[in-house]
This record gives sequence, C-alpha cells and structure tokens, in this order.
Amino acid sequence: MSKRIERVNSLIQKELGEIILKDVELPQDSLTTITGVRTSIDLANANVYISVIPQERAKRTVEILNKIIYGLQKTLNEKLRMRPIPKIRFVEEKQNIEAAKIEGLLEELKKEEK
Repeated sequence: MSKRIERVNSLIQKELGEIILKDVELPQDSLTTITGVRTSIDLANANVYISVIPQERAKRTVEILNKIIYGLQKTLNEKLRMRPIPKIRFVEEKQNIEAAKIEGLLEELKKEEK
C-alpha cells in the first residue's frame, strides 16, 4: 500500500470520527469505533470499518450511518483539502467478532484443563 493511501486512510478515519462524534446520534448504551479505513488505489471508494459494543447493536448502527451517509460525505468533503475525495461506505468489522469467539473458546479450554 502506498504512503499516500495510508495517509488518506488515516485522515478519513480521524475526520470521520470527529464528525460522527459531534453530529450523529447513535444508539445509547453502545460504543462505536472506527477500526479502519480501506481506500481503493484510485481513491474513488473507501470502506469505513466500524466496531460496535455490544455486538447486538452493530447492524442497527451500520444502518443509521449508511442512512445519513450523504450528509456525512458532504461534511467530509468540506473538511478535506484533497481531490478526489473517496466515496465512503460503512461496513461492520468482522475480524473483531471472530477474534472474540476464538478468545472465548481458548478460555473454555483453559477452564477444562484445570
């Protein structure tokens, strides 16, 4: 991955995190985190990966963010001084879910050994 794409990913993650924190009302009693951004090589599209705790609210949170994506995109376009600005899309982070399952299984194995 080129340094430019890495910088763009980092910049989008930072700015979008601030926008969501200030302007978006997400379900209460949940923690939403932008875990990463993957921008295409041509800078046309960017997948924004989010993690939500508790996991049961993740689908609803992704729906809310994708519903207001045009407003978020507009605000992001105004904040960033680069061209082109990638078109964003929110995606639920699946790796953290799998890692949590594996950790749970390992803990069960440790308990059984004792």
